[in-house]
Amino acid sequence: MSDNRPMSLQFTIAFVLSFVCLATPAWSDYKAGKAAYDRGDYATALREWRPLAEQGNDSAQYFLGVCYANGYGVPKNPEMALHWYRLSSDQGNWFAQNDLGAMYQHGDGVLQDYEEAARLYRLGAKKGYVVAQSNLAAMYYYGRGVRQDVREAFRLTTLAAEQNFGLAQRMLGIMYTEGTGIPQDSVQAHKWLNLSAAQGDKDAGILREWLAEKMTPDQIAEAQKLTREWKPKGK
Repeated sequence: MSDNRPMSLQFTIAFVLSFVCLATPAWSDYKAGKAAYDRGDYATALREWRPLAEQGNDSAQYFLGVCYANGYGVPKNPEMALHWYRLSSDQGNWFAQNDLGAMYQHGDGVLQDYEEAARLYRLGAKKGYVVAQSNLAAMYYYGRGVRQDVREAFRLTTLAAEQNFGLAQRMLGIMYTEGTGIPQDSVQAHKWLNLSAAQGDKDAGILREWLAEKMTPDQIAEAQKLTREWKPKGK
C-alpha cells in the first residue's frame, strides 16, 4: 500500500453542486462563482463566494479555503485556508473536514497532529465520502493517530473501492496482492487493479501487468470475468 498524500477536494470538485443547498439568490451567486472557478477566473469566483462565506455558507467557506490553500486568485496562505476550512468543517461540510484533516496530517500551516487528522477524516468517512475513507484507511494502515489496524484499513479501503474510487481500488488491489490483513488473492487483486487502471491509474496498470506474469491463464480469465461483471455499489 503506497504512502500517498491525502487527497484534497480537487478530486471531487465536480460533485459539489449536488451537495449544496442554498436560497435562490445565494444559489445564483454560488453558481456564478462555480462557473468562474471552472474556467480559471478565480478573482470572479472569490468575489461571488466571499460574501456567501462571510454570511456562513459552508460550501462557499470551503471553496475559499481551497483558493487560499492553492493560491487561486489570492496569495497562497495556509492560515487563511485553515480559517475557512474550520468554519466550513464546523458546519459539517465533509469536504472541508477532509482537507482540514490533510493539513493537520502534514502540518500545513498548523502543528502536525495525526490524532486530529484521523478525527476529521473519520467524520467524512462516516458520511460515506470516499476520499475521507481512503485517507482514514491509510491512517489505520500505518498507525498514525490511531492504533494500527490493517483489518480496519482493509474495510475502509473496500468501502471506497466499491463506490468506484480509483485510488482505493488500486490500494485494495495491492492489499490483496500482498495479503495485507487478509488472505492473499491474486484474482481479486487483478480485478481491483484492472478497475483502477480502467479509470486511468497508470500505476495500477503497471502493477496489474506485473501480477499477471505470476498468474495462470485460468486465474487471469477469472479476474477479467469478475471485472466485466462488477458494478459500483448502489448502482
